[in-house]
Amino acid sequence: MTYSTSTPPQLIVSTIGGLAPQMWVYKSADSNATVDTSGYITNGGQLGMKVGDLVIVYDTANTIVKMHQVLTVSTTAPGAVDLSDGTTVGASTNTD
Repeated sequence: MTYSTSTPPQLIVSTIGGLAPQMWVYKSADSNATVDTSGYITNGGQLGMKVGDLVIVYDTANTIVKMHQVLTVSTTAPGAVDLSDGTTVGASTNTD
């Protein structure tokens, strides 16, 4: 699938006083490997994403949650972003 600006990442924690990164959440059927491809989120700058912000990505197809960091934001509008590879912070595995 491809990114759609009609379902962008949502800001869930705004920085206070500019001292901490913002936190975003993004839900997609695209894999985390696809989402962290440079430029996948095409309008991150326009949304207000900044280098160092954290993005929680929920991969609905594989039921995996990963935490990514914004590595770059293009200076050209609307500001495509590059996310880090991410670290798994949740999965739906249940062994009981």
